[in-house]
Amino acid sequence: IVGWDDVTQQVQEVVDRPLERPEAFARIGMAPPSGILLYGPPGTGKTLIAKAVAGETDATFISLSGSELAQKYVGEGSRLVRELFETADREAPAIVFIDEIDAIATDRSGDEDSASEEASRTMMQLLAKLDGFESRTDVRVVATTNRSDRLDPALLRPGRFDRNIEVSPPDTTARREIFELYLAPLNVDDTVDIEMLVRRSDGLTGADIESLCQEAGLYALREEQDWVSQDHL
Repeated sequence: IVGWDDVTQQVQEVVDRPLERPEAFARIGMAPPSGILLYGPPGTGKTLIAKAVAGETDATFISLSGSELAQKYVGEGSRLVRELFETADREAPAIVFIDEIDAIATDRSGDEDSASEEASRTMMQLLAKLDGFESRTDVRVVATTNRSDRLDPALLRPGRFDRNIEVSPPDTTARREIFELYLAPLNVDDTVDIEMLVRRSDGLTGADIESLCQEAGLYALREEQDWVSQDHL
């Protein structure tokens, strides 16, 4: 991963270190945050960061998307949550990863349709399981969302997802590193000016830059060129 050194360090402090060195937390007399929420616009690398940090440990990585938990049949979502955490308990040390958690955890005050009621039941089961893992260091919970402003406040209280980390679009330094990463496999000619690309790409996400580099390669192929030029980019 390039471009998010500060974010990855924060995630490692909450996810990796409790799994690898639980005795350090015991010595100082503190429990690590039980859950961590990565939030930010789509394409900024939230899922990538969670999976990469998990890959630094020997823990079992258990991944599920919020949409998979948003079941229409009564009790199905709650059952999946129970099974998810039972598996984590059985396979500990483990990392539970819930992508796009807002699918089941939006603030639903005033909603009364059956789908909302089932999502609320699923979220209540999730909250109960998070409370049960509060004092443990061998199971870490990581979730992502594109819309943190829509999450139910109950999910963010201390003891649940009490560490919230923003993954924002990359700054100038990060964009330069990302361009270098995705241009490296391509045959580029001497006209390619990375500094100009960095200046003109303010606001783009890592996913946007990856797509831009791939599209430039396709332009070169259409013109039957062996090199990607600045014009293609």
